[in-house]
Amino acid sequence: MTRRLVVIAEQPIPGATKTRLCPPLTPDQAADLYSALLLDTLDLARRAQSVDDSLHLAIAYTPMDAAAYFSQLAPDFELLFQEGPDLGARLHHVLSLSLAMGHLQVAAIGSDSPVLPAAFIGQAFDHLEAGADVVLGPAEDGGYYLIAMSQPQPTILLPVQMSTPQVLSDTLALAEQAGLRVTLLPTWPDVDTMADVRLLVRLLNQLSAEHAPATRAALQTLGLL
Repeated sequence: MTRRLVVIAEQPIPGATKTRLCPPLTPDQAADLYSALLLDTLDLARRAQSVDDSLHLAIAYTPMDAAAYFSQLAPDFELLFQEGPDLGARLHHVLSLSLAMGHLQVAAIGSDSPVLPAAFIGQAFDHLEAGADVVLGPAEDGGYYLIAMSQPQPTILLPVQMSTPQVLSDTLALAEQAGLRVTLLPTWPDVDTMADVRLLVRLLNQLSAEHAPATRAALQTLGLL
């Protein structure tokens, strides 16, 4: 069996990346922090692969001209362009394309949960193996940090208005209407606001220094850790 883990990512661009952190961060600082979150998330994916040699790694990137940036950043990841008019459509495209390419199971994670336990990714695939149609990792802001499936599921992706506090609840309601078996992973935070940054700092203070080194360095540069 082959599985694919896709990191949903964007090229860091000041003024367009993590804008909800500005202010108090400047656009450059927000982009630099996101760059660090991304680096540590890619290492998280590699750790998941180290315990599952059937796992293929990919980055779904945007904007369209960012392929060279990501190819240099992570040459060990396959690159997929995030094609679609909104995040739901782009997620559907990436997940369904991965399954059409022959992977039997696929999971997508965001690029801003640098201390997410790698075991959660393994658990997502285990739940699919046990019969779940969809696995979701709830985020503390009402969205989700992970989605996994073994068949395309457009009915739970295309109608949902993303980036709202109702993303998870709307997705679960659509899944129930479609008769899908959904399993939830533990809730975990991602980083969109300064409140999220402060929570991340608290998490890092509870972990040993080898966790999320790029994020630690970026937060220390900002005087936040």
